[in-house]
Amino acid sequence: MEIRVLKYFLAVAREESITKAAEVLHITQPTLSRQLHQLEEEVGVKLFERDSSGSRKIVLTDEGMLLRRRAEEIIELSDKTVRELMTQEEQVEGVISIGCGELCAMEQIADLCDAFRQKYPLVRFDLYTATADVVKEQIERGNMDFGVLLEPVSMEKFEYIRLSGKERWVVLMRKDSPLAQYDSIRAEQLEDVPLVLPRRLNVQGELANWFQDSFDRLNIAYTGNLTINTALLVQKGYACAVMVDGSLPFGDRAQLVTLPLDPPLCGTVAFAWKRDQPMNTAAKKFVEYAKCFLGIVKA
Repeated sequence: MEIRVLKYFLAVAREESITKAAEVLHITQPTLSRQLHQLEEEVGVKLFERDSSGSRKIVLTDEGMLLRRRAEEIIELSDKTVRELMTQEEQVEGVISIGCGELCAMEQIADLCDAFRQKYPLVRFDLYTATADVVKEQIERGNMDFGVLLEPVSMEKFEYIRLSGKERWVVLMRKDSPLAQYDSIRAEQLEDVPLVLPRRLNVQGELANWFQDSFDRLNIAYTGNLTINTALLVQKGYACAVMVDGSLPFGDRAQLVTLPLDPPLCGTVAFAWKRDQPMNTAAKKFVEYAKCFLGIVKA
């Protein structure tokens, strides 16, 4: 028994005429008659009969009067439910916390957050910039809802969406560096150069695999977790830095240049949240919205 058909039934009961009800409902009289006939077949009783006064009106049978009361209750409950759901949508509010790396992938996350706020303007995002290891720890402790994590990182306790695109590893240097004349940088070219490497051990391990034998001969002068201070060291000519290209979108390109590694080294990024972690309503909706917006199935 469909809500739509019950509304048709109530319209005929009010108008006491199939023709008039069809006009109110903006459907054809044969269509309405067919719907009523199917409804009577479904419930197994006759719902209307001709008025005994001789008029052309149709009136409800006793069974029809019972269905009318129940149909009115059903329609009222249905309408109330829809209103409540719409109110819930309008009143979604709260804070969603996201731990972020300095990555090209943050462009996708920025677009995602803005689109979500267009739908739920009372939601506020709290962005926390740190390395993947720190963000992961904060999520595990329940201090953060989501993380944008540069892999490799252990994802055993997480659900995640792997983002499209890759993070390209590059060497950041001054434009007057002898290395700046090349189109790309090979491992052996960095052996005698003071370097800044990421302080994440997992990432250092990945870089060690890329450098192979050259890794033990590197002059690692600094390690760092955020690129602003790293870029300062490079800008002053104290070192070159190995980093992902997206971590320095606003660097001083008048003084600094980035060159890709040869052979290329690229990393993937995951948008992650802790499995079975309690979430507020806003965060729950954000998960579902993110899955659709990013257009990627959960990994």
